[in-house]
Amino acid sequence: MTNTNSIGLFDSGIGGTSIWAAIHALLPAENTIYLADSKNAPYGQKTKDEIIALSIKNTQFLLEQNCKIIVVACNTATTNAIKELRAKYDVPIIGIEPAIKPAAQNSATNTIGILATRGTLNSELFHQTILKFDQTKIVEQIGHHLVTLIENGELESPQMKELLKTYLKPMIESNIDYLVLGCSHYPYLIPQIKKILPKKIKIIDSGEAVARQTKNILQERNNLNSGTQPGKSIFYTNADPKVLEAILKHKHTIIQKDF
Repeated sequence: MTNTNSIGLFDSGIGGTSIWAAIHALLPAENTIYLADSKNAPYGQKTKDEIIALSIKNTQFLLEQNCKIIVVACNTATTNAIKELRAKYDVPIIGIEPAIKPAAQNSATNTIGILATRGTLNSELFHQTILKFDQTKIVEQIGHHLVTLIENGELESPQMKELLKTYLKPMIESNIDYLVLGCSHYPYLIPQIKKILPKKIKIIDSGEAVARQTKNILQERNNLNSGTQPGKSIFYTNADPKVLEAILKHKHTIIQKDF
């Protein structure tokens, strides 16, 4: 495996492109391959066994493309399948978890909110994480239907606006001062969320932390791409590529493929 091999990322759909964007910004010389398993979205409604099976399928596909590191750019897949993936494969595998730690450590009201999928909030890994912050009140909210609307390109639809108001109102009333986005799809909702939240409430997602961790692991293994040219990015999707094209904004290679 050479240092020009790609960083592989997968998600239950287009949401993990928010993680890809953070990695691409920090490591512009790296080649990347992104897999959007949109036909199986959302993962948050599936059983643990189903999520593990899909995560293995996605990882296998990326390894067949000779990826040197795998980023599980999906909170639900990380919290339900990261242990099994690391046991099965030798390649470094980086997960994405809700950024509860920085929110809890910096909260002045000692109350934070987390918006995530059912699969993430019900996972064993999530419950192990929140036990570490038992002095902080955590207001949890499942983002029912948000991923489906994002996958359908309905970021600013009336239904999206009403759902966000419904989900965020109890958090505001609970006096949160940090909102943790616990799904890689949700950063695309930040403009809408900001219209609802008071300005004093800070929004945190995991993108930059995952990008830094990816860089650190590649450095430790002397596996960073030493080239000076911008890396190539390839995106695979098993659904209609139009939403992926719209959310990426810049022109990239998008391949529609059944996997």
